[in-house]
Amino acid sequence: MLTPPADLPEALLVPALQRHWGIRAASVRYRAVGWGSHHWAVPGEDGSRWFVTADDLENKRLTQAEPLIAGFWRLRAALAAATDLRDCGRAFVVAPVPARDGEPLARVSSRFSVAVYPFVHGQSFDWAEFSSPAHRLAVLDMLAATHAAPPAARRRAQADDFRVPHRDEMEAACQPGDPPGRGPYSRPAAHLLQQHAVPLQRLLARYDHLVAAARTHSLRTVLTHGEPHPGNTMLTPGGWVLIDWDTALAAPPERDLWSLDPGDGSVLEAYAGLTGVTPRPLMLDLYRLRWDIADIAADVSRFRQTHTGTEEDAKSFGFLSSLVRQASDERGRR
Repeated sequence: MLTPPADLPEALLVPALQRHWGIRAASVRYRAVGWGSHHWAVPGEDGSRWFVTADDLENKRLTQAEPLIAGFWRLRAALAAATDLRDCGRAFVVAPVPARDGEPLARVSSRFSVAVYPFVHGQSFDWAEFSSPAHRLAVLDMLAATHAAPPAARRRAQADDFRVPHRDEMEAACQPGDPPGRGPYSRPAAHLLQQHAVPLQRLLARYDHLVAAARTHSLRTVLTHGEPHPGNTMLTPGGWVLIDWDTALAAPPERDLWSLDPGDGSVLEAYAGLTGVTPRPLMLDLYRLRWDIADIAADVSRFRQTHTGTEEDAKSFGFLSSLVRQASDERGRR
């Protein structure tokens, strides 16, 4: 995120770090990196270095009617799975540092949870493109090792039920009507979805069809990262690592594979060679479609809530406009 959260000031964050992790912060520097969570670089008074992440639990719910605690437990399960995977010998996993009570995160207010990570030295990457074929293959190797982990690695992970967060709000926004003005993008977002309602509804119907078809097969379940794009990788002096495990779930392996192949099938073929598991086209299509729907639904939800027109709001509306038009064009060509 580009700006620190107004509802989690340093005056609340700093004592929370000491209370839950015993970290006495020498300073707190906000890092405008990533998208969805807030981050700070925190040097300790003892010379230690930490990377602190805060999540707004409003954004972790599946629906606006769901209580915040449900989003908290969902996030806890994902981070606990990362810890378990690392403990199963996957050294490439950047897992959270346990708090004093052994938990992978702490709830520091009614709305925010915080997790602490070791500060990782290395090269970071943009989320969109792999830097080289070797980069892509390194991610493939890490995913294959993740998927091959023993059952103990996913003992605390939640299972993917194929639900799309905020889908109910996306569907509501497609209906005619003038929504309450909760910020500068409320009405433009609603009008955008109403204008493209028919292709978006077809998109949802296509997704439902794929889910129904998938359920007729025996689903292979492994621990998955969920977002293994280049922005969630780092090249460190010790090798490649995977970061941001907050979307980890027990799910079919295609959840991690649909975006990894460059389009020629080479990575999918390599995955089959490494694991003995041939990715299923139906499941690849399901997760490819789900990604688009989830991005649209998340931005719709953002603008149906109170917002002020921040830099993040403007960027999100640009993403939403592009995604909706792209999805409409793609559905129209089918």
